[in-house]
Amino acid sequence: MKSRLLTATTAIVLTVVSHADEALVMRSLFNGTDLSGWKGGGYAVEDGAITCTPQGRVLQTEEIFSNFVLDFEFQLTPGANNGLGICYPGTGDSAYTGMELQILDSTHPKYKDLKPYQFHGSLYTMAPAKQGALKPVGEWNHERVTLMGPALKVEVNGQIVLRANLDDMEKLHPQHQGVKRRSGHIAFLGHGDKVSFRNIEIGELPPVANEAGVKSAGFTQIFDGKSLEGWKHDEGVTNWTAANGILKHNGKPGPTKDLWSETSYKDFTLVFDWRWSGRGPMQQRPNVQPDGSESGSTEVEELDSGVYLRGSSKSQVNLWNWPVGSGEVYGYRTDRSQSAEVRAAVTPKEKADKPLGEWNRTMITLQGDKLTVTLNGKVVIENAALPGIPAEGPIAFQHHHAPIDFANVWIKEP
Repeated sequence: MKSRLLTATTAIVLTVVSHADEALVMRSLFNGTDLSGWKGGGYAVEDGAITCTPQGRVLQTEEIFSNFVLDFEFQLTPGANNGLGICYPGTGDSAYTGMELQILDSTHPKYKDLKPYQFHGSLYTMAPAKQGALKPVGEWNHERVTLMGPALKVEVNGQIVLRANLDDMEKLHPQHQGVKRRSGHIAFLGHGDKVSFRNIEIGELPPVANEAGVKSAGFTQIFDGKSLEGWKHDEGVTNWTAANGILKHNGKPGPTKDLWSETSYKDFTLVFDWRWSGRGPMQQRPNVQPDGSESGSTEVEELDSGVYLRGSSKSQVNLWNWPVGSGEVYGYRTDRSQSAEVRAAVTPKEKADKPLGEWNRTMITLQGDKLTVTLNGKVVIENAALPGIPAEGPIAFQHHHAPIDFANVWIKEP
């Protein structure tokens, strides 16, 4: 496969809405009874809605989101001010470390002299929204926010009030840190005014892939985007789920830890996208040197998964947040019986991972016992020997106590 294909290429309540001529599966982010799945103070559940109290400031999801369609209803009180945080990293001023979409009683006289980017639906400090879509204060409004890469769209009560290209916004506002981000928590950003939210649902979307190009290059899809068909799992498994083209592990313990392909493979090239969808604990992890040795450690957010090759846990291409970066083969790098050349070759040439929560695109090529790994267009492992690797076996996606998503899983055999 040529490198150009890489770049072209709580309870869950499900409903279905139309999006891009396909059925988008939505799941609830709020169960209507408590704040499970959220963190932060100053909000309460009243009459089946999340309500900001006088102490309310930031209430954020525990999960991290990237491409998505978010639906919610909100009810304003006279003069109320709140906000919807997107791509929020969880620390700092949410309007600047992330981005804030205004939730505001734009009709109140006290706001008559606001700047255009401060009224409801606007991207705060950067892009004004069209006004006039709000219902009278006290009635419930519906809002939909769609974020796909840099493309942002806001709809209020069925009217498109804002379209913005975040790449353009970044050029216009280079000092704004949040507009550089493409993933993060979703948050409600209170100012102590009473605003209520209900029917909060999200549909997550995979990154765009050049399906026609991948097929023409001889690749076959091995994840259908909607089920676990073709993968070995326990009956009634709930920790692995599939919808909207995304294979998701929620990071919770359960009967199925790793997900194995029903098919065995010999030589192959595997292409897939992956991203972290939650946070991890802070832990010390080793600083790996180019020769595979370790020198000291660095505190990082511990996130760990990987891809097993030919049925072998030793031949695992690691996906993790360690200082060394994803792509290394830990089982061989730490095996003191292997030669210095072998251990150095399975150590990544550089850390090519994207920021936490963003989608990464990986290509793994295995020919005989030789491995090459490309991450986000950069070759991090090149023609590394894996002595003793089985000649044939299944592929597995590992769960190692971290929430992770996979998408666009394709394979090519000689």
